[in-house]
Amino acid sequence: MKRTTLTALRPLTAGLWLLPVLFLAGCQTSGPYAPQSDKHPGVSEANATVVLMDPAVQASVTSVGDRKVTLPDGRLHAEANLKNREGRRIVVQVQCVFKDEQGFATEGDPPWVTLPLSEYATETVSFDSMNPKASKYTIRVKQVR
Repeated sequence: MKRTTLTALRPLTAGLWLLPVLFLAGCQTSGPYAPQSDKHPGVSEANATVVLMDPAVQASVTSVGDRKVTLPDGRLHAEANLKNREGRRIVVQVQCVFKDEQGFATEGDPPWVTLPLSEYATETVSFDSMNPKASKYTIRVKQVR
């Protein structure tokens, strides 16, 4: 009777060990971060003119109106009325991003403007684009930390 030796089984066990490794190496992944759904579908910077960026601002501030005007030189002028809904003074920061027809920013990184809001007060913020390429805008509001 012929005895099976370990040397005869080594190529077989090595092949079985490589099989799961090769299988897992061939799997596709979508990347390190999976896409997440929007918490407020239909409302985003792509289609909203005033965006309240964090929960504290969403509870304290509301936009009671906004408008855009094209200046005689072709630049865009954007205004928004921001109302403090609380009985205490708050401070927020406001930024305006001017965009072209396709929704891409026409200027560099715009500065944040600090805006104090008194109790139940409504303040108007206004911004002018630097060039005539802008046709849309998004006014962002965030809480001062």
